[in-house]
Amino acid sequence: MKGFNFLKRINSWVVYFILTAIVLGIAVSSFLIIDNLRKQEIQKINLIGTALKAYTDDEISADPKIQELYLAVMQDNTNLPIVVTDKNKTPIFQANIPEQIEQDSLKLKNLIRKMENSYDPFVVELPSGQNQFIYYDNSDLLNYFRFYPYLIALFIGAYLIFSFWFLRTLKKTDEGFVWAGLAKETAHQIGTPLSSMIGWVEIMKLEDENGLGVKELEKDVERLKTISERFSKIGSIPSLNDLDINETVQQNFDYLKSRISTRVDFTLRKTYEPILIPHSKILMSWVIENLIKNAVDAMKGEGKLELSLYKKNRNVYIDVTDSGSGMTKQQVRNAFKPGFSTKKRGWGLGLSLTKRVVTEYHKGEVKIANSEVGKGTTFRIVLREEQK
Repeated sequence: MKGFNFLKRINSWVVYFILTAIVLGIAVSSFLIIDNLRKQEIQKINLIGTALKAYTDDEISADPKIQELYLAVMQDNTNLPIVVTDKNKTPIFQANIPEQIEQDSLKLKNLIRKMENSYDPFVVELPSGQNQFIYYDNSDLLNYFRFYPYLIALFIGAYLIFSFWFLRTLKKTDEGFVWAGLAKETAHQIGTPLSSMIGWVEIMKLEDENGLGVKELEKDVERLKTISERFSKIGSIPSLNDLDINETVQQNFDYLKSRISTRVDFTLRKTYEPILIPHSKILMSWVIENLIKNAVDAMKGEGKLELSLYKKNRNVYIDVTDSGSGMTKQQVRNAFKPGFSTKKRGWGLGLSLTKRVVTEYHKGEVKIANSEVGKGTTFRIVLREEQK
């Protein structure tokens, strides 16, 4: 079982890293596409600058082919905003600039300043020495794609979070159906021979009503009826009609004290005033009994065991403290997981069922409040006191 849990954990990490790699791959590829698009626009600026230099060169500009080439280059630029100026930043020519900016010299100068902050101007060196400067900025397409990787990462991140939540909810739902089905089937299987045993007890009473064997068998039958009822309630939503948790804890203490090893110093510390908490006495007794039996096993049938009940603010606490072998940090993390057990013959279902009863049916909390290897463990149940 431990090996299975380890492999399961490894598989979860593999899936996580694969999904993370996909997210990073999409983000990186988007950045590469944007970088390539930016380089292409810079190359276009170089081409425009070269064409402008050739067009302004008196020796070669007279060639009709040069003029056609210049016009073709300029007409090809349909999306890249550019402003050509002299050395004093006086605009000479502009392309792909909004009309309201072209007609306002102040706005045009502000645009040139903004372009200069984004990219260094391309210098067109002319034979006359009256160099010209091409100021430019990103195209609308590049500006749009600049935020694309972040949007993709945000979308994929939200998708992964939703997927994690959905799979976790689906897993809990599946586990709930498995627990319910297992519990109902167990109750059904116990109920069949139990009905027969009840009949045989009644027959035995006719022969010797006060016989020792009849009394003991009747106790065992009652015990089996309680167990069957517990499993029956696990398989459905129980009604929380019982109120005084103080009484439930006292009854559990009285029952278990006479049935655990005499080498265990079992004590109860509690308040004697009623503590009203809607709960299922049958299921809460099962929880307390399960924690106490685990504590006795941890002490190997010998040591000190304390059952405590107390209030703090609006919360009610039930502590089961033993002087047993204690637990490591890893054991504490895995204690309530189905299938995990420190016993050689354990199924690893007791604490998992305990958590289900407390958290799902009673909207409370069960945890390991403290554990130290070689010194003992404290299991803690936290319940909400009924509003008065």
